[in-house]
Amino acid sequence: MFNYENELLIEGNKLIAGMDEAGRGPLAGPVVCAIVIMPLEKDKIIEGVNDSKKLTPKMREMLYDKILSTALAYDIEIISNKVIDDINILNATKNGMLNCINNISITPDIVLIDAVKLNSKIKTLSIIKGDEKSYSIACASILAKVYRDRLMLEMDNKFPQYMFAKHKGYGTQKHIELLRKFGKCEIHRDTFIKHFIGGDDR
Repeated sequence: MFNYENELLIEGNKLIAGMDEAGRGPLAGPVVCAIVIMPLEKDKIIEGVNDSKKLTPKMREMLYDKILSTALAYDIEIISNKVIDDINILNATKNGMLNCINNISITPDIVLIDAVKLNSKIKTLSIIKGDEKSYSIACASILAKVYRDRLMLEMDNKFPQYMFAKHKGYGTQKHIELLRKFGKCEIHRDTFIKHFIGGDDR
């Protein structure tokens, strides 16, 4: 997972950031973007870091805390379902990522991004399946995923009828059944759910 980082270090890039998002596909809730600059010395590498989708929730939670305590700098941005409906999910994700770059406390030399191509004041490199190929992106993916999951647990308390704690807003069969039964709530994405509830504007 260090091929990209090692090559960039050789080229003279001292501060390498990874960036990823969580929540592009769900029917409800925000998209969360995270950027992180991790130390890359061998004795500071966190064991077990991988694509967040390949980790158990318990492992992600443990790594989340380790990443935050080890990171040189990080930033996490939340883009609401309302913004997603207004400007579409790709533009919402790009806005969140640009906010991450603008708000991180240390300016990186380069930002490695999972799949998304971004025009930024900082040099960026888009890597397909980057969360599997780059340690820095994998760390960012864990931050974004855990942060968003925690938000959806809060939403489960607010809207228990939708069982957000179970599916985190993704379009599971159960979530779709509940959406058809209860109609939408304030965190559902109108542009994502119209296929399931048609003209019902509840």
